[in-house]
Amino acid sequence: MPVITVENISKQYIIDHQKGKGANTLRDVITENLRSIFGRNKNDNTITHEEFWALRDVNFTIEQGDRVGIVGHNGAGKSTMLKILSKIIEPTTGSVRIRGRVASLLEVGTGFHPELTGRENIYLNGSLLGMTRSEIRKQFDEIVAFAGVEKFLDTPVKRYSSGMYVRLGFAISAHLDPEIMIVDEVLAVGDAEFQKKSLGKMRDNSASGRTIIFVSHNLTAVQALCNKTLYFEKGRLIEQGETNQVIASYLSKVSKVRLLRQWDTPEEAPGNDLVRIRRIELIPNYEEDSNSIDVRTPMKLQFEFWNMMDRANLNLSLHLNSLTGECIFNIGTQSTAYEKGLIMGECTIPGYFLNDGTYTISMMIVKDTVTVLYNMEEGITFDVEDYREGIAWYGKWPGYVRPQFPFQTKMLEPAVTEPAAVSSKP
Repeated sequence: MPVITVENISKQYIIDHQKGKGANTLRDVITENLRSIFGRNKNDNTITHEEFWALRDVNFTIEQGDRVGIVGHNGAGKSTMLKILSKIIEPTTGSVRIRGRVASLLEVGTGFHPELTGRENIYLNGSLLGMTRSEIRKQFDEIVAFAGVEKFLDTPVKRYSSGMYVRLGFAISAHLDPEIMIVDEVLAVGDAEFQKKSLGKMRDNSASGRTIIFVSHNLTAVQALCNKTLYFEKGRLIEQGETNQVIASYLSKVSKVRLLRQWDTPEEAPGNDLVRIRRIELIPNYEEDSNSIDVRTPMKLQFEFWNMMDRANLNLSLHLNSLTGECIFNIGTQSTAYEKGLIMGECTIPGYFLNDGTYTISMMIVKDTVTVLYNMEEGITFDVEDYREGIAWYGKWPGYVRPQFPFQTKMLEPAVTEPAAVSSKP
């Protein structure tokens, strides 16, 4: 019998658009409200309403013990679906039937009270899952050991780092015996060792009959954990089934070469009120005998953005990822003070560095080296083709990188040949 049944689920949001000049400060808000009260508002601030469907007509069932991955681009409806399953929001139409207790880890600090200590939040979360104090106490030491927060157990969690938040939140969700466990991309905040440990714990939970729902852009992690996968696109469930088959279908749709993205004005550009993207471009230096990127090809990445702040210390952080979501490398510029205006960054990726395959480049704009102002995910997508010379082996070259480091061999000592035996006749 299914533990989750989703029937004809749709979720609609109403987006308000205000024409004319908006109110930017508290003084503007008060002034505009007073003018409207006394009928003296001369600005055309007509509000129009736009319907946005985050989900449309979604249907699926999940059996007990299934490990279900959910994949798709940003904005595909994955997080909205998880919030409906977690009963954080209600669907506009359709119904969801769930059998069993649900533990959700959808964002950093989910279910935590910031003023309470780590110890107190463990008991609070257990109570929300319907567990008694004695049941929580039996798992308490394992939770603390898994999260690695022993030294900070009696510290208010508002002082925790994002990594500590995630470790404790996952440890609570994984150890307090929920029948259904829902985990969003939040695990990406943790370090590689914690991610590996968490995936192992989810596999162990599934083996004991618990159901796992896991959303991640890291398709390798989805393949390693999940036996079934749902593929969402623009609010609709495009495909569902065995994980390797669904991911292969997803990759075939998203693998599109895109070397240039450009916007002419800040108004149409992606970003926010602080920064907006003008251009991101990958410029290959092709070999004379080629018009495509291969393992020999050096490339230059150029990135331009508008800074709308009077003065800010900014740096760029570049992530090069495999198509399955694994980060190949991450590099950043020095933090520099900038005034308002157009800023450019440039990076060179040398030839004989990347192996053949499909890659994406994302770029973060960071303030004061810690605050992410805007993250442009999947900004550039490109393919690297294979090239071999003087090599007779034609199997797949393993790995994501393919550098040509100095690597030589030499004879240290030749083998000694025994002299032939000499026979003498009398």
